[in-house]
Amino acid sequence: MNCELEEILTTRDLAVGYRDGKRVKRLLENVNLGLRSGRLTALLGRNGAGKSTLLRALSRGDKPIDGTIMLRGVDIGTLSNDEWSRLVAIVTTDRIAAGALTVTELVALGRQPYTGLLGRLDADDRDIVADAIAAVGLNDKASRYIATLSDGERQKAMVARALAQQTPIIMLDEPTAFLDVASRIDILRLLRHVTDDLGRTILLSTHDISQTLTVTDDLWVIDREGHVHSGKSTDLISNGTLNNVFPVGSVRFNPEHMDYEAIK
Repeated sequence: MNCELEEILTTRDLAVGYRDGKRVKRLLENVNLGLRSGRLTALLGRNGAGKSTLLRALSRGDKPIDGTIMLRGVDIGTLSNDEWSRLVAIVTTDRIAAGALTVTELVALGRQPYTGLLGRLDADDRDIVADAIAAVGLNDKASRYIATLSDGERQKAMVARALAQQTPIIMLDEPTAFLDVASRIDILRLLRHVTDDLGRTILLSTHDISQTLTVTDDLWVIDREGHVHSGKSTDLISNGTLNNVFPVGSVRFNPEHMDYEAIK
């Protein structure tokens, strides 16, 4: 099988949402998706559509309401924490609360699935950490404290920690949040490099549509009715799927500019 077409993670009749006491609120249901190996996939949708909720379910942050999520044919709910942490690395949108650590110390945390809580690194672990730091272009910042870095550099350090975890899949929730334009472009180019040159499979949720569309292979798009569409980025751009994300009459997608614009 061509590994590019292999679906490394799949959902079957998935329903996600939240529970408020005895009440269950379903944001998305009947979700059947396949994350293709070696591809960079972006999850798009308007605010409140369920992007973060879906990503939390896929990353084992929340339990789905219904359905199953399979990773290489195994229900992710049956995996131990150690097994899971060697398969999926997660980079959240939260501000990094690791200012007292150096870049090297932060990235070394990615080795915990292999070293245990004591975190004793052997020569191979140290080489993996150094390679991850080099891959994101932070060699000259390796001994700097996280608190002294720019937001863009901090996000690169978090990506390096995920690389050091050596998982086949990396999931990122709004990786360009809080970043200026130059840093957003830099991070997205880095993720493209991670996919193309390091062979990782990436899933990210984002509001940064115009920049993200320039680097993605595939899209998962939540439309205004709560249906999730998936396919090659070029196909979903050309078939008008991106015009069904926001309420009718508010904005439209301009494929020439690769962004949304107001309807006059």
